[in-house]
Amino acid sequence: MSPRSSVVLVLVVVFSLFITAHCKFPTLDHLKPKASEKAQGRAVVELLKRLLGNRSTEFIVSVNRNLSNDSLDVCELRSTKNNKIVATGSTGVAVASGIYNYLKYFCNCHVSWSGDQLDLPRPLPRLTGVLRISTQHRFRYYQNVCTFSYSSVWWDWPRWEREIDWMALNGINLPLAFTGQEALWQEVYRALGLNQSEIEEFFSGPAFLAWNRMGNMFKFGGPLPQSWHINQLYLQFKILERMRSFGMIPVLPAFSGNIPKGILRLYPAANVTRLGPWAKFNCSFSCSYILDPRDPLFLQIGSLYLSQVVKQFGTDHIYNTDTFNEMTPPSSDPTYLSAVSRSVFASMTAVDPQAIWLMQGWLFFSDAAFWKPAQIQALLHGVPLGRMIVLDLFAETEPIFSYTESFYGQPFIWCMLHNFGGNSGFFGTVESINSGPFKALHFPNSTLVGLGITPEGIEQNPVMYELMSELAWRKEPVNLSKWVSLYAIRRYGSTQENLSIAWGLLFSSVYNCTVPHYRNHNHSPLVRRPSFHMNSGLWYDPADLYKAWKLIIETAPSLMSKETFRYDLVDVTRQALQVLTTYFYQDVADAFQNQKLPELLTVGGVLVYDLLPELNRLLNSDRNFLLGTWLEQARSLALDEKEAQLYEMNARNQLTLWGPSGEILDYASKEWGGLMEDYYAQRWGLFVQTLVECLDSGRPFKQDAFNQAVFQVEKGFIYNGRKYPTKPQGDTYTIAHRIFLKYYPQALKRL
Repeated sequence: MSPRSSVVLVLVVVFSLFITAHCKFPTLDHLKPKASEKAQGRAVVELLKRLLGNRSTEFIVSVNRNLSNDSLDVCELRSTKNNKIVATGSTGVAVASGIYNYLKYFCNCHVSWSGDQLDLPRPLPRLTGVLRISTQHRFRYYQNVCTFSYSSVWWDWPRWEREIDWMALNGINLPLAFTGQEALWQEVYRALGLNQSEIEEFFSGPAFLAWNRMGNMFKFGGPLPQSWHINQLYLQFKILERMRSFGMIPVLPAFSGNIPKGILRLYPAANVTRLGPWAKFNCSFSCSYILDPRDPLFLQIGSLYLSQVVKQFGTDHIYNTDTFNEMTPPSSDPTYLSAVSRSVFASMTAVDPQAIWLMQGWLFFSDAAFWKPAQIQALLHGVPLGRMIVLDLFAETEPIFSYTESFYGQPFIWCMLHNFGGNSGFFGTVESINSGPFKALHFPNSTLVGLGITPEGIEQNPVMYELMSELAWRKEPVNLSKWVSLYAIRRYGSTQENLSIAWGLLFSSVYNCTVPHYRNHNHSPLVRRPSFHMNSGLWYDPADLYKAWKLIIETAPSLMSKETFRYDLVDVTRQALQVLTTYFYQDVADAFQNQKLPELLTVGGVLVYDLLPELNRLLNSDRNFLLGTWLEQARSLALDEKEAQLYEMNARNQLTLWGPSGEILDYASKEWGGLMEDYYAQRWGLFVQTLVECLDSGRPFKQDAFNQAVFQVEKGFIYNGRKYPTKPQGDTYTIAHRIFLKYYPQALKRL
């Protein structure tokens, strides 16, 4: 090699390292807001009207994309002489999040899934000089493909509108927009020649569509009514219009290779693999058919579908699809894996030459035995560098970027997954999320292009989502104890020291899980099928929880008018009773093992006839913890009683059996009023009763026989036809205080 050519080679290498290190992927520059600056400004004005009513006129809003010179969002705020706030931002999202920052830190206001605290000072607090808020992160991503089933499946437009407002306030500019895609698939399948029954055999019911889309399962909970398609399509048009009006960049669906069986009738020579069973499902609902991406038919179907997507939904040039989600590829040959990703990407670029593929990195974690460095690199490098963005989906606990040299040069987004199945229960990894994004930013040759929030289910632990979204606008980690103290003040609009102390205790214990590889499925015996092998471990000292509980109870009388406070009073009491249930379970087990019938009757009786009914009453007293609301939302989407029953079965099954026979039993558990009484408490009642009968008759306890009996209870709940309250019942404070007086002394005895 000549000296000159070696110099050129070195320069090329240095330049490519520079590009990688500085994350300036020239291929991502076209991902930008579609709405005009005026339209984005109008969207923020309308948001403020919805949020603040006539006080919204005290904010003067404008969007000027030239405020940012490098595609990173910026907002500048200043006060006028007559006490108005002028907010100018590079996008609508930047302005909305800048104003929310002002509302939080200057007005002590708060917006959350569980209520708002918007006691605005009059006049608005003055800013001295210019308050400039900026982010180091090009993208702030939101949602998980599962969220559409676990949380938003039954939403109407007002609920979606509220969520998109929340996204804008929290700086989200890259949201997943997966609603309504089955309507387009139906058109594509019809165009290919499938008949209606073949299509109906394929789609799952509404509550299970996330896994139908990923090729894990089909048919169960279906068939999807035509009215479902029309309703979801209508919603998607409104969702996209609103997201884009704020300057967001919605992520649309693309083809992964998952096909209905009917395709084989039309194309018998197609290269199709039938996968093995998923989870514990048998092949009547799983063992999906996957079309090999290298087959020409893949390009045909993929481009047919994406052209429908672009025609109906417009495009912002970024698409999500996941090959091999929780499924092992048929070959580990790197050449094969590169060919797969190359072909998937080709089906996108055939329709949209500017396409960017957004891929969940979950597969590298969930099937780590298969995805070794060579396999990961092969899959990632089948797509040109910068044309794929990988979601490091569970980065707070299982970061992938750190052992893949920053995804071998592909841009990635550092995500907090946090929640599985939309489970209730306090949980957080505050130290990890406070430091993780900054470690990723300063990682050698980092290709980080954003931060993400990717829970399987939402409407729980709002504090974690406020912290995570705020970190995208911070230059360094926050002081956690100071941050949470201010959080308590704005969440309740109260400076009572007890509340800040309570939240400090929660943040340093239950919200700071440091157990390596811990996955936040609610393992509590309360929401699991009873047995003698239940998980009773905790990652925190319950003494801290009880201290916080006491402080919150003591502060309660003066704050019961605040919805945010009532929610937290229910939530902290619920958490305390969840821990106490574990103690009662251990007592029940000990009494049985030691053959002490009187003790078994006493502790079992308290659990089944007092603690669980009290918990049910507590949950029924707050609108955010009602089973009835979930069921009513499901039924409200139906055109007739037959559809209503189908939707209700979907809604009940997902929370409990998760499959016809409990295939993924209790994965999506919820501690809700109604569900506590007719599902969890019924199981515990049967367990205690069975143990009493065993001791009485001298027979051993047989888990298999109990499982068969309790399955009838579980299935019975799905079809009990009972209507549950959709409005709160009883006084939250009276119930919570009574529970505290009864159970706090017992809780202390256990420490």
